[in-house]
Amino acid sequence: MIRRSLAAALTPLLVSTVAAACDFGASVPTVHVLAGSELKDMAPILSDLQTATGYHMQLDYVGSLDGAEQIVNGTNEDMAWFSTAKYLQLLPGGASKLVDSQQIMLSPVVLGVKHSVAQRFGWSGNPNVTWADIQARSKAGDFHFGMTNPTASNSGFVALVGVAEALASPGAALNSGNINIAGLQAFFNGQSLTAGSSGFLADSYVRQQDSVDGMINYESILLSLNQGTTLHEKLDLIYPKDGIATADYPLMLLNRSQRPAYDKITAYLKRPDVQNKIMTTVNRRPGVPGIQPDSRFPSAVLIELPFPSSLDVVNQLLLAYLSKIRRPAHDIYVLDTSGSMQGSRLDSLKKAFLNLTGADQSITGQFAQFQPREEVTILPFNGRVYDQRTFTVNDVSPNSPDLAAIRNYVNNLQAADGTAIYDAVFTGYQVVQQSLPREPDRFFSIVLMTDGENNNGRDGAQFTNDYNRLPPEVRAVHTFPIVFGEASPSELNAVAAATGGQVFDGRSASLAQVFKQIRGYQ
Repeated sequence: MIRRSLAAALTPLLVSTVAAACDFGASVPTVHVLAGSELKDMAPILSDLQTATGYHMQLDYVGSLDGAEQIVNGTNEDMAWFSTAKYLQLLPGGASKLVDSQQIMLSPVVLGVKHSVAQRFGWSGNPNVTWADIQARSKAGDFHFGMTNPTASNSGFVALVGVAEALASPGAALNSGNINIAGLQAFFNGQSLTAGSSGFLADSYVRQQDSVDGMINYESILLSLNQGTTLHEKLDLIYPKDGIATADYPLMLLNRSQRPAYDKITAYLKRPDVQNKIMTTVNRRPGVPGIQPDSRFPSAVLIELPFPSSLDVVNQLLLAYLSKIRRPAHDIYVLDTSGSMQGSRLDSLKKAFLNLTGADQSITGQFAQFQPREEVTILPFNGRVYDQRTFTVNDVSPNSPDLAAIRNYVNNLQAADGTAIYDAVFTGYQVVQQSLPREPDRFFSIVLMTDGENNNGRDGAQFTNDYNRLPPEVRAVHTFPIVFGEASPSELNAVAAATGGQVFDGRSASLAQVFKQIRGYQ
């Protein structure tokens, strides 16, 4: 009894001591790092780094192209850590923003293919597979794969540039005259899964693996999947003999005053024992010369495809991918116009659509706006879904009537009445079910924006029951809820979990920024 009483008395003291030790802002210097989301798996390494160096690295996640634009426009972040700095260095003024840059680790972007499919195609263990071989299978409809959106995620960006280089004129660097649009269209004919991040792509592949043959992703992610228990069938990693593109993960110093921290952090990350721990923990190759990759990595020398030297060429390629090369999208926006949206909240929603219809002329804003061949369905709701309007986008010029029609429709929305969240989302799935038979080659997605809790129509349990009775191809469409105002995070997380989507926070960022982020997933 005495021991129990003493333990009870000491518990508050121990809790407060641990809390103080974990209060990084008070006791441990924090460096803020703009980073790619795939670096979330580095948490164990960074925990050890803090113990060894005395610095806490706070990773603030953002898409690689968006992050590059933020750096050029000015950011308060101390450092940046993306899988490549090549796009940033092409941006006007980008290179001048880097005080220092040091390569930390490596991961080629390669193709993971189900073992049975690779065997059937003669790719399993074959070092002579080319990008043209993959293109031929994709063009014929024999091979279906996933890849991230190259305007949002660096694995997709690196993959697109690499494939474009491989399919360009033999021996010539990629330029505005030799982007092989027809060849790229044939290659991406087989893309049946898209995503806004490499991690989300891996999760989506696992969820839909029975209907997808493989994916283009970081070698590290593919190896990690093979080591786990979620795959029904292991993936063969294909390294096309005509070349691949490799992510080299440079840690970049932006703030000169953080030089001491940067030097200490990079010295730690480049230590041989830490490089080996990175290799064994997150399956990335050593970025330091002299440290050999272990047996999990193929020993063959990989040919590195060149990277374009012109920003105009890269941007031309990205816009061509969105507007001509990849499958077109059908986006379904389920928009809360209940009474609580009156005033500034509805104005924020209208501004978000203003940007998506051409007002945001930043580089990433142009990538995020609605693209040719795209269909946009808007389902406004309050206590019920009271309208449904579908727009087809063909013209994206500054005076486009197609974009003006979407903008004018949203600008005329009025706020009133209650909130029927689950009825509205299910109506979105009914739109998918009606549209899929006539649009089988589109990427479908549902975006739910609400600022309140459900108080009309079906509840969450009924929605889940109704959703689970939908055909598998309809259930494969993700819903991306946006938490806004007084919306219930638990309700929206449940919707995202049920549908394989992801929640976005419209409380800590503007709705315009959140809608822009979601475009990378559509």
